[in-house]
Amino acid sequence: MSRFWAIFKKEFRQIRRDPLSLGLLIFIPALLLVLYGYALSFDVKHIRVAVLDEDRTQASRELLDSVFQNEYFDRAITLTSREGIDKLLIHAMVRAVLIVPEGYAKALDRGERVSLQVLVDGADANTASAAVGYFDALAERATRKARLDVLSGGGASIPMVLPEPRLWFNPELESAKFLVPGLIGLLLMLSAVIATSLSIVREKERETIEQMMVSPIRSEELILGKTLPYVIIGLLTMIMILLIGYHLFGVVIRGSFILMGITTLLFLFAALGMGVLISSVTRSQQMAFQIAILTTLLPSLILSGFIFPIKNMPLIIQGLTFVVIPRYFVSALREIMMKDASLQVIAPHLAAMLALGVFYNLIAAHKTRKAI
Repeated sequence: MSRFWAIFKKEFRQIRRDPLSLGLLIFIPALLLVLYGYALSFDVKHIRVAVLDEDRTQASRELLDSVFQNEYFDRAITLTSREGIDKLLIHAMVRAVLIVPEGYAKALDRGERVSLQVLVDGADANTASAAVGYFDALAERATRKARLDVLSGGGASIPMVLPEPRLWFNPELESAKFLVPGLIGLLLMLSAVIATSLSIVREKERETIEQMMVSPIRSEELILGKTLPYVIIGLLTMIMILLIGYHLFGVVIRGSFILMGITTLLFLFAALGMGVLISSVTRSQQMAFQIAILTTLLPSLILSGFIFPIKNMPLIIQGLTFVVIPRYFVSALREIMMKDASLQVIAPHLAAMLALGVFYNLIAAHKTRKAI
């Protein structure tokens, strides 16, 4: 029994002397609980909708008011004409456009069938399917109300309100077209950060870093030499994934290959800088690997918009996503591949990746300069 207590006390001393491991044991479960509890949600809410009321009657206004008396739809923009609808959907400013046709109120009074045109961004198949379902339910409720009004007024004809959804960018609602860009971001992030995070720390473990310390090499040259091979590997990996996506899932790139290449290079610039930073602040490959997995796998899966819509997350969690590099890469890829987006459309995503890349690489260069 005394030997057991001696080992027991010794193990606690070792844990106390390694605050990083102790922090991981306590912090990681709490972090996972928060992320999974708040960020993982398949509920589709607060869908941004633009409305165009071509009828401009009391009945059409009552219909639109009923549409937004719930947490599923947010009235983002009120249009006065059909001009600019394409721009709203391509720029993802709204997820749907609801058009009430002229003559809506008169058709209800005559007991006729009325069609509401609904244009839905189908790039996110899950959100699009939910939006169409919500519009169907709202149309059914509007039909019931119109019928009650007609029956109470002694009318003979029974009106009906039907939505006519038109899905843009992904009319078949194939989830592969939505998921493949996310997979590209996840796989490239993992491979780029993990590979580079082990590069400099490997030199430390083998003690070859001492030879670099006495050489005239600069930190910038070391980082460039360590990361350039992984840039080439990352580009080859992306080409391979795109070919597999095309042959197996029919994923077609609608946009510019040049723009996609620029987007990928900026993403790799930021991801590799993050990997070198991890490598420069750790002393063992095991620790570098653990930190790389922690900072890439979970954020890329949960906080990048790969699977779960960011707008459905609490504001605090949404704030965390601004430092997640794949958030911008995945969004830019989807807009290029599915919407043929221009440079102007994805410019905010490119600027964010460039800023994060400069930030990570400057800190990595500073830390590496101290190491050599």
